[in-house]
Amino acid sequence: MENFNDIADWKPKKLRTLRNNLNNRLASFKTSGEKAKDLQKGNKLSGLGETECQTLLKQVTTLLKNQK
Repeated sequence: MENFNDIADWKPKKLRTLRNNLNNRLASFKTSGEKAKDLQKGNKLSGLGETECQTLLKQVTTLLKNQK
């Protein structure tokens, strides 16, 4: 799992990519629930649950809005 402590320093393109990945992951949780497929260890979102993804998505969305 990647450390997201420096997320405020990320470039907008990387934040948008993360936002898209989070939206896809949350969609997977919505359709499959707790049976959602585990991500590979190299994936940034590996090890994050649905609640953690939602929290991170809110943070990313806020950062993107503030960068405009």
